[in-house]
Amino acid sequence: MKIDLIVGARPNFMKAAPLYHILQKETATFEIRLVHTGQHYDEAMSDIFFNQLGLPEPDVYLGVGSGTHAEQSAAILVEYEKLLMDSPTDLVLVVGDVNSTMACALVAKKLHTNVGHIEAGLRSFDREMPEEINRIVTDSISDYLFTTSHDANEHLTSEGHSEDQIFFVGNLMIDSLNNYIERADCTDLLASLGVQAGEYGLITLHRPSNVDDPGTFTDILEAFHDILQYLPLIFPAHPRTQKQITQLDTDGYFRSMRNFHLIDPVGYLEFIALEKHAKVILTDSGGIQEESTVLGVPCLTLRLNTERPVTITEGTNRLVKPESHAIVNAITPIINGKRVEGGIPEKWDGHTAERITEVLKRIKSQQYADVSHMHG
Repeated sequence: MKIDLIVGARPNFMKAAPLYHILQKETATFEIRLVHTGQHYDEAMSDIFFNQLGLPEPDVYLGVGSGTHAEQSAAILVEYEKLLMDSPTDLVLVVGDVNSTMACALVAKKLHTNVGHIEAGLRSFDREMPEEINRIVTDSISDYLFTTSHDANEHLTSEGHSEDQIFFVGNLMIDSLNNYIERADCTDLLASLGVQAGEYGLITLHRPSNVDDPGTFTDILEAFHDILQYLPLIFPAHPRTQKQITQLDTDGYFRSMRNFHLIDPVGYLEFIALEKHAKVILTDSGGIQEESTVLGVPCLTLRLNTERPVTITEGTNRLVKPESHAIVNAITPIINGKRVEGGIPEKWDGHTAERITEVLKRIKSQQYADVSHMHG
């Protein structure tokens, strides 16, 4: 069974790596082609993650680069269609909710190729999020839907998918976290910043609704200013976010603060170590809500909604309005030592890649049976 495993952006790499490593060993059953669309294409965003996750050079690199949503999606549609027409596959596996996920699924279905969506069924019910559109479109045309939580299953069945299309397998992101957490280390980084483990807040922000709107971003920065009086903050920021801060911080106010550490993006191993040793995490990312829950670290998600509610109902995550007073109110008890209790959701146990592989074997044997039956 020939399988294309599609990756395009950083979150995809962490999800694809454990599955790639298992499928790669099953040479009698599967032939894997790793396709990198090039949606994240610079070294900090892509190469270092590939290296640390032990992923090989992609078999195919589409090299689409950045652009608007339409430009990027269109480039992926054109390039991936060329590849599939020239060199067909039996199944296209897409992960997550980035433009590469939706575009490659569309190409595959129009060329009558089966699609499996890993991390299907997540819903924020906020259609202003580009990721929500990608999720809905991808799920609606996928043949096999691999889910991380029971609520995802419920969303899919309510949208009309049959139960035999849906497979509750757990969370690949956690496979990677469990595989690498022992090796993850940020001691040199903390030492260079003069910060102690367990005594800092970790920030990640990238959503346009938080970062591109000057009013919202200024309000969030004001909260950071208040927090800095009690807790150092480490902010590995995308270059675009750093530029925004420079433009808003016209008097150099933040950059002059000793305990505000605005740094370049770090590798996967450094980042999960930073998460593990943080007192609290402030983020607008999806995957970090999941990782912090498994690590048992309090997480404040600066958004009005989340497509991962299990991290709130079962984990250490809390939704906080991206406004200064709301952020300060939410973080104050944590700074003062209040414990945030949380458990680990079902099947977030590091064995998701194995479960997906078992499902793929069943699919393969079913297809073989169908073909045999046709030829009777």
